[in-house]
Amino acid sequence: MLEKSFHDKVLTFRELAVNMYNQDYLLTWEKDLNEIKATILLADIFKELHKEGISLKTFETGLGISIFRDKSTRTRFSFASACDALGLDVVSLEEEKSQISHGETVRETAVMISFLSEVIGIRDDMYIGTGDSYMREVGKAVKESYDEGVLAQRPAVINLQSDIDHPTQSLSDLSTLVDHFGSVENLKGKKLAMTWTYSSSYGKPLSVPQGIIGLMTRFGMDVTLAYPKGYELMPNVVERAKSFTEQSKGSFQITHSMEDSFKDANVVYPKSWAPFEIMRQRTELLKKKVVQALDELEQECLLENSRHMNWECNQDLMKITRNGDALYMHCLPADISGLSCKQGEVSEEVFQHYKKQLYQQASYKPFVIAAMIFLTRTMDPLVTLEKLIRKNTSRILS
Repeated sequence: MLEKSFHDKVLTFRELAVNMYNQDYLLTWEKDLNEIKATILLADIFKELHKEGISLKTFETGLGISIFRDKSTRTRFSFASACDALGLDVVSLEEEKSQISHGETVRETAVMISFLSEVIGIRDDMYIGTGDSYMREVGKAVKESYDEGVLAQRPAVINLQSDIDHPTQSLSDLSTLVDHFGSVENLKGKKLAMTWTYSSSYGKPLSVPQGIIGLMTRFGMDVTLAYPKGYELMPNVVERAKSFTEQSKGSFQITHSMEDSFKDANVVYPKSWAPFEIMRQRTELLKKKVVQALDELEQECLLENSRHMNWECNQDLMKITRNGDALYMHCLPADISGLSCKQGEVSEEVFQHYKKQLYQQASYKPFVIAAMIFLTRTMDPLVTLEKLIRKNTSRILS
């Protein structure tokens, strides 16, 4: 039996009155606050329905196309789980096995995979200036074909991580914070430290820290971005984060001290990334296919990383957070010192202490993605949601 709190959530969803039908979901800051709130609220409703054993099946037929141009575990399986829960079959586009390898254009590919598709999920996060633009080109192609009557429906393009933003991750993180602090309103004034950490690997995307500062500053949090000098993020994203605090009455500051960022923090998010300028250089060298220069750049970056091995989330740092018990967050997989690597982002002691919370953080992602698909592919999400609840179909035959 669903509790009263669940029905209150449905009423709140009704009050948000959002309409995202036939839209794409690419950057969180392109969505207004009601649309963001509706996404995480619907994800919470879906999670509760799933827990109660109620089917989320919304589509009788249709495809969810996944295009992963980078490695993935959590997001790949979360997308597949979300599509399956809603009633969509998942097909992965393997570029090397398609006509793309023979020169087929992005626009032609986008239309050819869309005839019976409801959603196209794309991860393209490694190269500055390409991931977001690729997703927009796909979106533009399917919209034009839909407008011209070639496609009977217009598949939504969902950003499963680009060079700029990782909305499925940051919205899962927002869901975690709302659950941890009790409400969206309770996020105001909470200090969040988004900090760089040491890694022995090279070229980690910028989109996770950029997604965090670009979203949490909209909810009145006091966000501190910490990194060694030279590890800057995209300047336009940083400027956007600053501007959001003017509206939310939160704050945003940058420090080059990990310790300063942890002091009195309610939430810490230690995560390695590659400097914006290095990623920009890397992208240009990859375009030119200059192998030797790429190898030299990698060695230069690894050497620079090694100068900051003390940037590790450990128990001493956790002790200086608010009451010594800040929430530790990570998008996973974390580089765990002494476990997955010799020296990394977080000590094994800290990671093991927060392992349950980290897995709970990850558990929101399938439901967030399901909410994104549902909101962009149902003409009246409230009516469809109420029908789904009234139908009350068990997801397990008994």
